Amino acid sequence: MSTETYSNSASNLEKVLKAGEFAFTGELGPPRGTDTEEVREKARFLKGNVDSVNITDNQTAVVRMSSWAASLLIIEEGLEPNYQMVCRDRNRLAMQGDILGASALGIRNMLCLSGDHQQFGDHPDAKGVFDIDSTQLIAMVKQMRDEGLFLSGGEIEHPPKMFIGAASNPFAEPYEWRVHRLAKKIEAGADFIQTQCIYNMERFREFIHVANEEGLTEKIYILAGVTPMKSIGMARYMKGKVPGMDVPDEIIDRLKGVEKGKVADEGIKIACEQIEEFKEMKGVHGVHMMAIEWEHKVPEIAEKAKVLPRPVFS
Repeated sequence: MSTETYSNSASNLEKVLKAGEFAFTGELGPPRGTDTEEVREKARFLKGNVDSVNITDNQTAVVRMSSWAASLLIIEEGLEPNYQMVCRDRNRLAMQGDILGASALGIRNMLCLSGDHQQFGDHPDAKGVFDIDSTQLIAMVKQMRDEGLFLSGGEIEHPPKMFIGAASNPFAEPYEWRVHRLAKKIEAGADFIQTQCIYNMERFREFIHVANEEGLTEKIYILAGVTPMKSIGMARYMKGKVPGMDVPDEIIDRLKGVEKGKVADEGIKIACEQIEEFKEMKGVHGVHMMAIEWEHKVPEIAEKAKVLPRPVFS
């Protein structure tokens, strides 16, 4: 993992991490329409409270405003996007063209993802592309950036500048392969990792311990995923309906143990407790806060978690 000085084209997130600061990133889901004000309003809650913002790419396989368009909107609002790209919807030609366009328009971070299967979205009959997988996408972006070459081997006159991100789910089966898959993404060229949202802290401690033992956390920046529980119903849904999610019964029991009107506050309290532990956890370099459709709570969470003020770089 590089801690060397960064170039003038480096993203803010890259500067934060290379300076050894504890990163705090957010997430924003684009609208199912063309209302730019909806994006801008969400962005205003995040500004000054996070280092960069993931802009999702047709999340849950549901059609939304494109990730690159919403990314440009939040740049106009003074925020830095983490431009998400999924392998589900594009072949390598479209991907490389979008990467060039995104970089040309000032997008400096990119998250390489497989994408939720289309059968779970609003167009279940859509044909999944999956020309390349997420690990191959990471390698392709790295080749374009570092070697100035397209996947075909052709030269790029002005290569894109991207800080390359990837996702990791410490809880998906088979569990014993999780760290191995992380290593593959590091080998492919990922600069930072954002994990699935974490509720089972014991299992995550095991995951990060193995990653530390294998030296992986010396090669990449890992941001632990946190999603505050809004309700008991949300907790039960996440536990029973979301693949690869591990929600211990004690989380649900804790939410059930408070007054009905204070469940959301308890969810935020749990999230802040997690963040405090992540700050002290070897191998964890920051937190990725996934408060989708709860962006207005991010300033409160950031303050209670004591991650403010955010570092500022020129």
